[in-house]
Amino acid sequence: MFKALPHRGLALAAAAMVLASCATPEPEPAPAPPPPAPVYAPLPAVSLNEGVAQAASIYVAFMREAGTIQAGFTSAEAIQAAIRRGASYEPAQLSRGMIAYGSILALQSPEFVQGVRAIAADPASRRQMIDRITADPAYAATLPGADAAAGLIIDTIGRDSAAMLVIADAVEADAYTIQARNDPRRRWAVAHITDRVTRLEGAKALSAVQMLPSAEESARLFAAANSGSGLSLNPARSGPPYTPAIARSLSIAALAALGAGGEDARANTEALTVEQNSEFCLNMSKLMLFQCLAASRPSYEDMFCVGRHVARDLATCTAQNITPAPVEPTANAAADSAPAQTPVAEAAAAASVSATSALNSSR
Repeated sequence: MFKALPHRGLALAAAAMVLASCATPEPEPAPAPPPPAPVYAPLPAVSLNEGVAQAASIYVAFMREAGTIQAGFTSAEAIQAAIRRGASYEPAQLSRGMIAYGSILALQSPEFVQGVRAIAADPASRRQMIDRITADPAYAATLPGADAAAGLIIDTIGRDSAAMLVIADAVEADAYTIQARNDPRRRWAVAHITDRVTRLEGAKALSAVQMLPSAEESARLFAAANSGSGLSLNPARSGPPYTPAIARSLSIAALAALGAGGEDARANTEALTVEQNSEFCLNMSKLMLFQCLAASRPSYEDMFCVGRHVARDLATCTAQNITPAPVEPTANAAADSAPAQTPVAEAAAAASVSATSALNSSR
């Protein structure tokens, strides 16, 4: 009887081992779920203030009016009317309007607008972008879609430049054609202009008058800027390098895309429309026009002034705003420290000398 007890213990131990081998193992704990993605408040809507649209309307309306100048003048008064039309812009306003218009053109690029907004979902990132754009306009040219937006600016303003160049060629050529003895207009074209001083002073006065925005054009551009549509543009792309004017247009558009270009941001957008090289070019053009008119005596010489220092200079200044100047190596350190003369300034000076020489030789 006592001998059976050990056998019974062994049996129980074996049974326990069998049961243990059949038991289900404890499951490993599930990994912790990832933290939820941060949810940010939606970005503000695209917003560009009316001041930018008004400035842009000044450029658009003036260039449309200047585009009506045509060769084939039929009277001395028609030439004077063209001078008044072409001189009726204040250089700083026209320059700022060109940059403002460029920003509205950039906002017609969904790729640019969406690209800017996509990297600014985080409020902190948005604030940093706004601060960086206002501090360094060139930064906007590095944002996603900048090549598509810049392409729209360069193509559209490039067309304005090309149109003025066609007018310039035609008017300058006509200034020589009209001197031919078989041209019926020659009789009045070679006659000296009466009251030349009043005519010159009138051109100077028109150049200083502040230009008023077009209400209709402003409304159209304002709607296009904030909706991203409404302007008939040709899709185009243009890579860097970009001119300072293009970079400033992209900066204003980027602020608007971030919802930071509205009425409370006028100080930022107005500051971004100021570009010294652009204003200098147009100011030089006016000085050359005044010099040309001061030297001019018969009407055909005034025709030449219209072609050279209204139409051609407008073509050149708009082209300079969208086309980077080639980088030329400097000869020495002294040249590096000297103020740079823009290509347009050089061209304007050369044109003035050429024009004066041509006019004097024909007297």
